[in-house]
Amino acid sequence: MVQRTEYLDQLKKLVNHKLIKVITGVRRCGKSTLLEQFRQHLLETGVKPEQIISINFEDLAFESLMDYRALYDYVKQSLNEDTMTYIFLDEIQNVNQYQKAVDSLFIQKNVDLYITGSNAHLLSGDLATLLSGRYVEISMLPLSFSEFVQEFHGDEKQAWIQYLRFGGFPYLTALEDKTTKREYLSGIYHTVLLKDVATRNRISDINLLESILRFLADNIGSIVSSKKIADSLVSYGRKVTSITVENYLRGLGDAYVIYKVGRYDIKGKQHLKSLEKYYLVDTGLRQVLLGERSSDIGHVLENIVYLELVRRGYQVSIGKAGEYEIDFVAERGSERIYYQVAATVLDPNTFQRELRPLTLVDDYYPRYILTLDEVPLGESGINQVNILDFLMQRV
Repeated sequence: MVQRTEYLDQLKKLVNHKLIKVITGVRRCGKSTLLEQFRQHLLETGVKPEQIISINFEDLAFESLMDYRALYDYVKQSLNEDTMTYIFLDEIQNVNQYQKAVDSLFIQKNVDLYITGSNAHLLSGDLATLLSGRYVEISMLPLSFSEFVQEFHGDEKQAWIQYLRFGGFPYLTALEDKTTKREYLSGIYHTVLLKDVATRNRISDINLLESILRFLADNIGSIVSSKKIADSLVSYGRKVTSITVENYLRGLGDAYVIYKVGRYDIKGKQHLKSLEKYYLVDTGLRQVLLGERSSDIGHVLENIVYLELVRRGYQVSIGKAGEYEIDFVAERGSERIYYQVAATVLDPNTFQRELRPLTLVDDYYPRYILTLDEVPLGESGINQVNILDFLMQRV
């Protein structure tokens, strides 16, 4: 099992606290594995097996517990009176009215409750109201590059080639054949699209859903809107409205397939409400949608950098500096960093184009240009950093 140390450490700090630990993220990003690693940690620290109740609702063995009342009764009768019971409910959104069971179990004595889900609705509606102030969310993503390197059987540059091509879904590190990797990614893609998006949102036009997602994959790094997507599809003969596109985008976002990033006006110091960008949860899915491409590596790099910033706990926006755009404004507490991302800036014209937006920023926060170049050109007050050094946190 791939060790997800960062997430595991978060769970260790929260153990026995009277909070529901909610682990969210796209299917196959490692949520179940994380629970298993944490279960092993509990056993190693003296917790007895009978103190742990673990249920995975993707397993047919627990199909009879898909009703909230059946689930509650099953767990309640297994609770320990005088010692802590650790309850793991994996993919809880599959349970009918799960929020009732979760709330009722949480209020029991000596209960430490952990739940996972592959849909953002897990923390919306009734459950969010019931558990307001009583839960902490751990948002999981597929492997970062530094995690991928630790699991990869080869050197860092070989790992980078694989990561760039196939992305970071954890089980990929165990697969060696390219065809098998592509088939595995295709399986994830179709399962997520059909089960977590189409079925959950009652979408019958799968072709339209795929067309929208393919458009987003092909336009990473470009400002888009639901109207722009709809107009593009109409030009190819599809009858679709921007409202339908917006609903499909919401379904893809709720399943953690895509992430919407808004714009921030640096001069006006305000977040703008229109014309956002979208990034995929993993660049491996882009290959499933579009095949391998070498001409638009900059888009893939931008997607990878965005995900890395999110992993590090930053709130990420697209920067607007006058008529120019800064790829990312990353904020965390009082910290702010500006980033431009490009495959290379060795061409002087490209360097000036990437540099210009950063020179318009009139505050004193750090500014970076991230590239694959190994020899930085340098500019006063602006740091050019190799992307691998950034991803490996060597800077």
